[in-house]
Amino acid sequence: MRPLRQGDVLLIPTQEITQEIIQAEALPHLILAQGEVTGHKHQIVNEKAELYQVHSTVYLRVFSQTALLMHEEHNAIHVPQGTWEIKIQRDYEPGGWRYVTD
Repeated sequence: MRPLRQGDVLLIPTQEITQEIIQAEALPHLILAQGEVTGHKHQIVNEKAELYQVHSTVYLRVFSQTALLMHEEHNAIHVPQGTWEIKIQRDYEPGGWRYVTD
């Protein structure tokens, strides 16, 4: 599988399912990222999936054949079954890095 991108959200397929991921408690939502300015959300809808946070890394596990990743300003993406590491794009500014916001 290849990485997938929707706006500032990158999904990287991972074959490594660690004990930490297995033992982590699922987050109570399926929002991968939420815009600070617009309030728009990158979120999984209509399929069986769970989000986990292990330390500072968020993982998406898709249990159905695919899951639909939706956002108000981007085309929907079908995410195949498997485990995905979620990364949010950052920009460099003098003085450090900042996360890209909607």
